[in-house]
Amino acid sequence: MSTFFNRLRKGLSRSREDLAQILPGKETKDLSEDDWINIEDGLIMADCGVETAISLIARARKSRVPLNALRAAMLETFPAQQPVACPADGPFVLLVVGVNGTGKTTTIGKLATRFRSEGKKVLVGACDTFRAAAMDQLAVWVERAGADLVRQGDGADPAAVAFDTVRRGVARRYDVVIIDTAGRVQTDKGLMGELGKVYRVIGKALDSAPHEIWHVVDGGTGQNAVVQVEKFREVVGTSGLIVTKLDGTAKGGIVLQLSQKFRLPIRYAGVGEELEDLVPFDAPDFVNSLLPDFKDEI
Repeated sequence: MSTFFNRLRKGLSRSREDLAQILPGKETKDLSEDDWINIEDGLIMADCGVETAISLIARARKSRVPLNALRAAMLETFPAQQPVACPADGPFVLLVVGVNGTGKTTTIGKLATRFRSEGKKVLVGACDTFRAAAMDQLAVWVERAGADLVRQGDGADPAAVAFDTVRRGVARRYDVVIIDTAGRVQTDKGLMGELGKVYRVIGKALDSAPHEIWHVVDGGTGQNAVVQVEKFREVVGTSGLIVTKLDGTAKGGIVLQLSQKFRLPIRYAGVGEELEDLVPFDAPDFVNSLLPDFKDEI
């Protein structure tokens, strides 16, 4: 078993135990209408959302082995994991977005650490210029990762910082450039407009950049995570998700709901606070951690 599986299984224990109370055994063939209603309700309470729960149940009902069919249906909600869109020449530019409190800053630090462990030269742009504490926190993580930081004074124009960071990344031949953005409330049109400006100037600093836009969402925020992804995607064209805090507080079903609704790849999952707790997402491990009787793998 992978380390990711063991940690995720522990983090999703609450959802798994709740589902175990209502799901049939793997050999069960005949379920009543009330049984199916209870299973659907359990999925909704696990943050799968009504639409996703109904879809999963509809597919599971076609099988004579409901639990295995439910596993298979859950796996089908995840899009095929495509390679990261790295450019053939010049740095890979990654724009990271999300609201305050999702673990975005620490996630960037962990990403920088992963890239550095692969031997890549990493530059990070601190564009959350309205919160000095946020820049200080990012600086600590970047130093720990062995990466470099572009930082200007408090209140500096975030778009200007992003532009300067990308231009420096090109001029000094960095392999990876990560742009940190201010945590924005998706309902604030002014702040979201500013984020759009950051996105546009990155493209002016380097054609085709940013190459990926990853949205960090807190797995414990339930339906609000769906609203966030919807709004951020409209502004910057999100290309992937990182789901954090799958370490005890999240119900887990939100991951299925996000995948079903947006068909975006989940690039990483956060299962703790340590550097090694940001891990590449693995759909089979996730599904087998969420459902009881996990040893009966697909």
